[in-house]
Amino acid sequence: MTTFGRSDDLRGAEFVGVDLRGARFRGADLSGVVMRGVDIAGAEIESPWLLEGGTLLVDGVDVAPLVDAELDRRFPGRALRRADDPEGLRSAWAALQAAWDAAVARAAAMPAGTVDVSVGGEWSFAQTLRHLVMATDTWLRGAVLEVEAPYHPIGQPNDEYALDGYDPSVFAPGTPAYADVLAVRAGRVAMVGDFLTSVTPEELAAPRRNPWAPQVQETTLSCVRTILEEEWEHLRYALRDLDAIEAGAVG
Repeated sequence: MTTFGRSDDLRGAEFVGVDLRGARFRGADLSGVVMRGVDIAGAEIESPWLLEGGTLLVDGVDVAPLVDAELDRRFPGRALRRADDPEGLRSAWAALQAAWDAAVARAAAMPAGTVDVSVGGEWSFAQTLRHLVMATDTWLRGAVLEVEAPYHPIGQPNDEYALDGYDPSVFAPGTPAYADVLAVRAGRVAMVGDFLTSVTPEELAAPRRNPWAPQVQETTLSCVRTILEEEWEHLRYALRDLDAIEAGAVG
C-alpha cells in the first residue's frame, strides 16, 4: 500500500476513476475536497473541527448540524459544553465526568489488558486518558494558570507534537502502569473541578494566550471549553473502540 506523508503535496490533485477502497486518511487536510459521482458506502469520517462552524454537504445537504444534534442525543450532557457561566460549566464538568466514570468502569470489567489494546492504530484506552492529562495541562495549567512547566510526564502528546518543534522529552517514555495513569488522571479531573468551583464570570472573561499559537488571544472560558471538547471527543473515540474490542473487530 502506498503511503503519502507531510512531504507529499497533493493539493489540487484530481482522482478520476481511481479505486480508493479501504484507504485511510489520518491527520489529513481534506477541506474543500469535491467528490462527484463517488461511492462512499461504508465510509467513515472523524472530524471534530467540523462542528466548530464548518460545513459538510452530502447531496447538497449540510449534515454538520445534524451530526452535532445526534451526538448531543447519544451523549447526555454533551450539549452543556456550550455553557458560558460558572454554574453551567460546573454542571457540564459533572455530566462529563459521570460519563467518563462509566467508561472507566466498563473498561475495568472487560478482559485484562483491554485498556492497552489499540484499535486500527488509534490510541488505547490508557493512552487516551494520558492524552486528557496533557490536554488539561495545556489548557488549564499552561494557558489559564500560566504554570511555566505545565506537563506531567505521564501525559500522552499528539502525533504532531515533535514534528511541530516541541520537546517530547518532557513526557516519560514507555508504557506506565495503568494504576498510575488513573491516579494522575484523577488528580487532573479534581484540578479542573476545583478551578470551576471558585471561578467567577470576570475570570472567565480574562484574556489568555493560545498555547499552540501565542499570537492568538483566547479567554479563560474558551480554554475551559477546549478542555470540554477534548474530553467529549476522546470519550466518543474510547467508547467506539471498546465497542470494537467487545465485537472482536480489532485490527
